Amino acid sequence: QVQLVESGGGLVQAGGSLRLSCAASGRTFSSIGMGWFRQAPGKEREFVATINWSGDRTYYADFVKGRFTISRDNAKNTVYLQMNSLKPEDTAVYYCAASSRGSLYRRADDFRSWGQGTQVTVSS
Repeated sequence: QVQLVESGGGLVQAGGSLRLSCAASGRTFSSIGMGWFRQAPGKEREFVATINWSGDRTYYADFVKGRFTISRDNAKNTVYLQMNSLKPEDTAVYYCAASSRGSLYRRADDFRSWGQGTQVTVSS
């Protein structure tokens, strides 16, 4: 099972940017799809973005298209989420997730391993 550790969260003003990182342990990282989810207070966890094993295919939730970019560096066992033009409604705990297969996935059930989450707070 892959172990995941997120970092890069913090407090930022609306319109600002943050880059989240997710470091993965295990030899299988370069062969599995990865994703980012988020959960705001009082709300269910929701899908944000996903990337396939090689990094040449990505998919985003509509509310982040054009603002967020998911990428990965298989040599560093790390997946990133670059977040630009942040809005107060982006405030949430952001979770990194690893699938057991190599494609794109959007459902939480398709991911086997989860990080502990990193808080992102966007002030207005």
